[in-house]
This record gives sequence, structure tokens and C-alpha cells, in this order.
Amino acid sequence: MPFVKEKFVVAEEIIAFLYVMRTLDFSQGQAQRHIAKGRLLIDGVSMKYTGEKIQGEIEMVFFRPKGKGLKPTFENNHFMVFEKPSGVLVHPNTMSTPYSMLDEVRTIAGDNANSTHRIDMETSGLLLSSKHKKAERHLKGLFESRDIKKSYLAWVDGKLTQAFSSHEAIKTNKDGYETTKHKVFIAEDGKASHTDFVPLEYDEKLDASLVACYPHTGRTHQIRVHLFHVKHPILGDPIYGATYQASDDYLEMTQSKEDRLIQHGASRLMLHAQSLEFVYGSRFHIESKEYFKSQKNCITPRELRVFNA
Repeated sequence: MPFVKEKFVVAEEIIAFLYVMRTLDFSQGQAQRHIAKGRLLIDGVSMKYTGEKIQGEIEMVFFRPKGKGLKPTFENNHFMVFEKPSGVLVHPNTMSTPYSMLDEVRTIAGDNANSTHRIDMETSGLLLSSKHKKAERHLKGLFESRDIKKSYLAWVDGKLTQAFSSHEAIKTNKDGYETTKHKVFIAEDGKASHTDFVPLEYDEKLDASLVACYPHTGRTHQIRVHLFHVKHPILGDPIYGATYQASDDYLEMTQSKEDRLIQHGASRLMLHAQSLEFVYGSRFHIESKEYFKSQKNCITPRELRVFNA
């Protein structure tokens, strides 16, 4: 497990965040976040008030990376680029998450290294990670200011022959999930969004098109919901293009592998982060070395899939 718990004895009464700062060599902000996340425990109970005084026996929880040997495809003194496999989280979503890309990032570059953007768990492809805090701030700033150009590849349902753009606004679903499991949806009062799509190839046997996707904004599930809106959902998408029950079974982890293939059209989300272009001193253009086109062997034959019923 990447998270471990260790015991400490606080000899003299001290404010909690000061103890964490001195013991772990953290900044004040890091120490306060450490406590706010429930990672300092007294008698087995997480404390949340960072200014509280502590003394005696305490426990602290740490992230201890345990990489599996995945190497970056590119690195320098400031950042690394990984090929993230489909099915792997970028960050652990709970303290019981057994493995994520953060294990690889910090195994290689230490505790100050971090992933600088998020990719959905089932999306494969390029993941940009910083090696130190200054690089993290700079790269995250580039993502926020949209100064990093990204492209994706997707296998979608049906035949697409013409390039097109989607400017449909996207809104977060805040009304619960009683009728749909969609995290976001198209709405006039949503946030401005823009994606360009270019069809590359059509497989008649699978009734599937390979599409290049160029997002100009960074909304949650942007590519997925834009393609779903034009009735060409990404194959294997467990949320957009599936029935309510199929999506619920997937999220509850009660869905069989066979039902996943039939109800969603593929064994994984057929979306791949293909390229990154940005300036960090020099201009970098990095392309994925994975041959995503061959991943179409994960797609269910058209006559067997009912994922968009």
C-alpha cells in the first residue's frame, strides 16, 4: 500500500502544524494540508484543527510510493512524460488505493514530484509530471492559461467523414444522478467549451471511426460529452452513451467483463492522450509512442454491442 501509518511521541506540548513542519520538513501550508486531510491521528481519530496543541503519542499517515518500474518516455531536470496505461488512476482517490501513477512519479523523482494534470482513469496516453515544486507551479499555470496544446485519439461509434467543431457549453451535474450517471451535460448556461474533431479512418466491420480530437478548453469530460452530443459516443465509454443501469453497474463494480463489452462497446474507454506541445524554456512537442490505432481489437463487433440502447 502506498499509504503507511507511523507512531511518534511528542515530548513537549506544541502546536500541531509546527510539529509537522519540524518533523517532516514541510512548509506551513504543506503541514496544514497534511493535518486537514486527516493524516495526523490521536487515539486513532484524525484531527482537523491545525492550530490545536498536541503532546504524547500520535500517529501520522504518509504516502510512500511503490512504483512498478514504469519509465518516462521523456525527461529532463524539470519534468517527465509517461505513457499512462488505461485503467490506472493519476492520483490515489483514497488512502486504500493500491497503485496510481503518483507511485511511479515519486519513485523516480521524490516527494516534491507531482502530476500536473488529470486524465480519466480509463484514458491512456501522455501524462506530464513535474520533478520539483517550481516546475509544478509553472506547468499547472500553463494548463490553466491554455498554453499547453493537447491532442487525443478516439475510436467512436459509427461513421464520421467530415471534420467538425463543437462549441457546446458544458455544465456540471449538481442535481444528483437519479436519471443519468453523467457527470456533465450540454447546457446553454454552462461553461464555454470548444473541441475540433478530424476523422482519420473508418472500420466498416466494426462500424467505428478513428478521430483526432483537439480540445481548446479543459472542461471535465469535454471530449466525451461533445462526441456523445453528436451521437458518436466514444466506444467503451461507461457513462456517456450507456443505459442508466449499465453505467450504475460499472460504477458499483458489479458489471461482468462480458456485459462491459456488450453494454459499452469495448473493454476500455477508447480515448488516448496523443500529444502535448508547450514552452518550458524551449518549445517541446511530444507525441505518444503507443500505436493506439491497434487498440481497436478491444472493440466489440457492431452486431454484438447494445451500449447505446
